[in-house]
Amino acid sequence: MSHEQEGTGLDNDSLAPVPKEKRTWGWFAIFNIWANDIQSLFGYSLVASLFIAYGVTGWTAFAALITASLIVMVLVNISGKAGVDHGIPYPVLARASMGVGGAKLPAMLRAAVAVFWYGAQTYFASTALELLINTLTGASGGATWMGMTAVGWGSFVAVWAFQIAIFSRGMGWIDTFLNIAGPFVYVVMIGLLVVLWQKSDGQLLSAAQTIFAPPNPTFATEFTGFVAIVGTMIAYFAAVMINFSDFSRYAKGQRAMLLGNLAGLPANMILFSALALLTTAGAAVVYGEKITNPTDIVDRADSAILSVIAAITFFAATVGINLVANFIPAVNGIANLAPRVLNFKRAGWITSLFALVIGGFWVGFISQVGIAGFVNTLGATLAPLYGIMVVDYYLVRRQRLVLRDLYSRDPGAIYAYTAGWNHKALLAFGVAAAFSVCTVWVKSLAVLSGYAWLLGAFFGALIFYVLSRNAVVPVQVAPAASV
Repeated sequence: MSHEQEGTGLDNDSLAPVPKEKRTWGWFAIFNIWANDIQSLFGYSLVASLFIAYGVTGWTAFAALITASLIVMVLVNISGKAGVDHGIPYPVLARASMGVGGAKLPAMLRAAVAVFWYGAQTYFASTALELLINTLTGASGGATWMGMTAVGWGSFVAVWAFQIAIFSRGMGWIDTFLNIAGPFVYVVMIGLLVVLWQKSDGQLLSAAQTIFAPPNPTFATEFTGFVAIVGTMIAYFAAVMINFSDFSRYAKGQRAMLLGNLAGLPANMILFSALALLTTAGAAVVYGEKITNPTDIVDRADSAILSVIAAITFFAATVGINLVANFIPAVNGIANLAPRVLNFKRAGWITSLFALVIGGFWVGFISQVGIAGFVNTLGATLAPLYGIMVVDYYLVRRQRLVLRDLYSRDPGAIYAYTAGWNHKALLAFGVAAAFSVCTVWVKSLAVLSGYAWLLGAFFGALIFYVLSRNAVVPVQVAPAASV
């Protein structure tokens, strides 16, 4: 069916269901989504700092990271099934619960977060290229303008253009890049670990077991730190959990998604966390400091070859997470605003232009004005949307959707609701989001910030279910069979 031919204006190449014959992603492609999402510079620094910041032993922090990855795996398996069943992206899935008009709200909230971080990550990726250029040429960069040197600006524009070159060619090129970048980053991380192992004279492993341990750990401090780390990591992956159907829609079937998430989350987190723990411990032994930024470790190594390899690795890792966590949800969310006008390529250009502005102003302005509160507020509002979406798909609709009506403006269509908006979902979202946002701004609720996402999702789900449990839902269209 071509919805565009029906003249609904709710369909384009970014939003249309992926036909069965084009759902070609196996478990390895899903695995690499998580490999690239986990392996960013920020992801490494976050994991490494968790071993130090929460006052727990290394083993407790490690166990918390694995626990968080198992919870995230379950949650993405739940949210991703609709993509496997019907081949639809998140903005279209949101139409079932929010309405064909109301879905623009959650799609744009997710897109706003993604666009902002897309610009920021583009800047971070450019610092890796700048490091590479400086290492190879010995250039110092010269005078700065808006916080960046001439080499820095050249690197930033080059990275911005490189991403456009990949993204403009569609999901096929994106899949190929992720499949190359994910394993490559691990190879280099292992190489860095070998260098530190040699420099530590074999003391690295024993140091990793004791170097982060607090003086007098108790069960209470260990448990409190454990729960805080779990909450932090769930919040870190929250945005991708919301829109995982943007990726699962390309999976060959349910089995491919489940295996990919199993390998990509618990297995990936075990390997990545172990490497982060050992590398941070090795740096502490060799350089006498607890260094959580891998670029600082490379700088201390004082090796031109290692600097070149590391620069390429950091570049690949950061572009990889930009693809997974930022570009795809931004494009799909923007395309959903005006599907008749904004296709994949046009929405991609809009996303890229925002990135040019955000990344260009990052050092000189944005990072200086306390924008984090604004971004955290947007992120907090995403939690109830997950709960509403899941309850609607599994409990209210029992995994049955009428695809034609997801792309229909007909007032009699199932997802038309009231002028395209489901007021029950809007009420559930408003109440639950108010709580989530309060954990960001109200100091007395700051203690809940680590659990805010799970609580926001739970409240959104509960309120929506109470309001919608007696809804009459057509069941004539069953989900597509999974391989």
